[in-house]
Amino acid sequence: MSLRERRPDPAGRAALALYRAAPAGVRAHVGIRWWTAPFPAVAAALPPTGRIVEIGCGHGLFSAYAALSAPGREVLGTDIDVDKVAHARTAAARTERLEFAEGVSGTVPPGPWDAAVFVDVLYLLPASEQKRLLTAAVAALAPGGRVVIKEMGSEPAWKVRWNTVQETLSVKVLRITEGSSFDFVPPATTAGWLTDLGLTVEARRLDRGRAHPHHLLVGHRA
Repeated sequence: MSLRERRPDPAGRAALALYRAAPAGVRAHVGIRWWTAPFPAVAAALPPTGRIVEIGCGHGLFSAYAALSAPGREVLGTDIDVDKVAHARTAAARTERLEFAEGVSGTVPPGPWDAAVFVDVLYLLPASEQKRLLTAAVAALAPGGRVVIKEMGSEPAWKVRWNTVQETLSVKVLRITEGSSFDFVPPATTAGWLTDLGLTVEARRLDRGRAHPHHLLVGHRA
């Protein structure tokens, strides 16, 4: 994917504009997130209408983009980092259909949800806790709901190594992200968990032209 293709679309520009008054560090972080993460493809996997919860929303950029890119969505973003949630709330203060709340690690707010989305957050939990959290997310889905997961894949090896170096810097050195370790579960394993929970799973790579091994999983509930 070229840099031209990564440029923010109208909803992306509107979402980034919400952070114009935020501290420089927050503006830099959300800007980098847009250019490095395939937000449009992830948002396209969400239902165009309904109640959506993002677990581990950070500063809230993806939640904001999801709400602004489809007027029929009501989005709640949650995170355990109270400072990031505060910045998210300030950014979205005048935005309809978008709310943020402090979350408790490993929990999902009471549903029913038409979609539960995880964007680069599950890896901060041990594999057993990831499975438990996804079980809770599936239990909170409305009939016909879906779980959308954007995580890092397990290939190609050079992208995995680059991502590991970056996350080591962010999580263990700079402490940009809450957590003390990470556990990258292969997408096939995560897909197996969702299948065992009764979901029909679609999987695809989103890393064409990108330095990170982005991978998308979408689990549909009957």
